[in-house]
Amino acid sequence: MIRRRAPGFWPLALVFALFVAFLYGPMLTIVVLSFQGPEGGLTFPLRGVSLHWFAQLAQGLGTVDIGAAFLRSLGLGAMVMALTVLLSVLAGLAFRKRLRGGQVLFFVTVASLIMPSIVVSLGIGLQFRLLDDGLKALLAWCGADALLEGYGSSLGLMTSALGAHLTWTLPFGLLIMFAVFNRFNPAYEEAARDLGATPWQTFRHVVLPLIGPSVVGVGMFGFTLSWDEIARTSQAIGDVNTLPLELQGLTATVTTPAIYALGTVTTVVSFAVMGLAVAAAAWMKRRRRKEV
Repeated sequence: MIRRRAPGFWPLALVFALFVAFLYGPMLTIVVLSFQGPEGGLTFPLRGVSLHWFAQLAQGLGTVDIGAAFLRSLGLGAMVMALTVLLSVLAGLAFRKRLRGGQVLFFVTVASLIMPSIVVSLGIGLQFRLLDDGLKALLAWCGADALLEGYGSSLGLMTSALGAHLTWTLPFGLLIMFAVFNRFNPAYEEAARDLGATPWQTFRHVVLPLIGPSVVGVGMFGFTLSWDEIARTSQAIGDVNTLPLELQGLTATVTTPAIYALGTVTTVVSFAVMGLAVAAAAWMKRRRRKEV
């Protein structure tokens, strides 16, 4: 028998298709326009098809060092990913037991999600500037003139910018790990301890394989959220820029499809990270089934 669709299926399907087109249409447009020929412009119709603008991107866009900005964003994203995974897993393990003040700590951590990003960035930038003033006053009081002359600012890629990105990625990681451990069956750990496993062996050989796909997901969130972050980075980065900030600045000066080529490259990196995360999670699930 042929099963008929419900009367409301096609209207809902149309709404969903329009939503997908609205969500991914702009990204697809940028990808298509980035493959224009040397005479191409910033709008349709296409004027030829080539990799000309990607070659120009590799040569550089004016005074902006795209390669250096790319490596800075890559390094910052990797560090944010590692710290997000580590802190989220540790927090998930800690919150399995009742903690004094744990509820307040949880709400304080998650509160950064509802605060405007630019306000968080301004607050972190101000905090590190006050820290600079305190350090300079301390160096002057200690008579360390040589250190004082060479001291610039504590604002930087792996200091203030790293902290700003963690205020964005950690709440997502915590929420995921809390959900995972709320459904985790402690009987597996009890069985391991009954067989003589130490706490570390229990975590390594029992807990970690079971939560592995979720840990990979937390890492993916950490990297991708850091990779394209602008607002929280703008006031807390110091004297260097990440790739998204350089891309934002180039939109006012670059009037060729090279800007679209840069957007395509950043999008490909994001999708590559998501693809690796999905592949790693699937591999962990298959390996766990074989072991069982």
